[in-house]
Amino acid sequence: MKLHLYSYFALLLSMTSYAQQREGLRIDLSGFDFIKSSQNETSLTIPEIDTTIVQDIKAEYWDHTTYNPFKGVEVTFPLKLKFTDSSYYSPIDKNKVVTSRFGWRRGRAHRGIDIDLITGDSLFAMFDGIVRMSRYTRGHGKTVVVRHYNGLETVYAHLSAYGVKENDSIVRGQYLGKGGVSGNARGSHLHLVVNYKGVSINPEYLFEFNDQNTIRAKELWVTKAWTHPLVHNSRQQSKVNVLLSEEDAIASLIKQSSVYIVKAGDTLSRISRRNNVSIPALCETNAINKTAVLRVGQKLIIGR
Repeated sequence: MKLHLYSYFALLLSMTSYAQQREGLRIDLSGFDFIKSSQNETSLTIPEIDTTIVQDIKAEYWDHTTYNPFKGVEVTFPLKLKFTDSSYYSPIDKNKVVTSRFGWRRGRAHRGIDIDLITGDSLFAMFDGIVRMSRYTRGHGKTVVVRHYNGLETVYAHLSAYGVKENDSIVRGQYLGKGGVSGNARGSHLHLVVNYKGVSINPEYLFEFNDQNTIRAKELWVTKAWTHPLVHNSRQQSKVNVLLSEEDAIASLIKQSSVYIVKAGDTLSRISRRNNVSIPALCETNAINKTAVLRVGQKLIIGR
């Protein structure tokens, strides 16, 4: 029996080596009858997919052709999210350099973060899940959307090549495709979006984009403030105060504001950068136009 098992191992290793050389290649092991051995012998088991879970996340709004199939669905905030681990798998196999953040950018909402890469760099799934979309979308270009078991969807946009197909079940760290510059992109980068039922959440509230690939908490609460690009600056990381309970989330909803007194040489752009608030948010809060002339001594409300 040992000889029989070793022959299976040799075949498996040779196939795995070939698959690694051909990145993204899948090997179907379903036809192999691996033998369960005693505790004193080496054994190899293949994990089974929980088909009940698979059916659950595909049960509603499972549409391959629509980027946001949840249009019209109301999401209740504060929102509770759970993770089964304290880390995620890095979507790129190199240092993560964030070049543009979630927030207001060039007069438009930027609903994800941009991570620098070179066209052809490999991209990987952050968590286990199922591929809902793997196709070209307007603006995002070649796009892969993975739905995960906690309700989140991660979006990998501007790809140059696909590595997965729609309805593929994947595990964290699995190859998804290659980064690029497809769609409406200024230079090659990964545009990473994190959605919950169609609502984009600032990825930096959920994850630290560091070498440890840290999830900020296994259980946390999300308020609407972390879903509105208008109140974030795409040039600067927002200050993150993770809400660990519903009580903390509700308390955070009490809007706090401060007053800024305009000084000589101040502009809306300068005030925006200093106070980590977008220009549109400043204008909306103070009922002024973005071309308004500021007066020394003028008081502006800075929303928090």
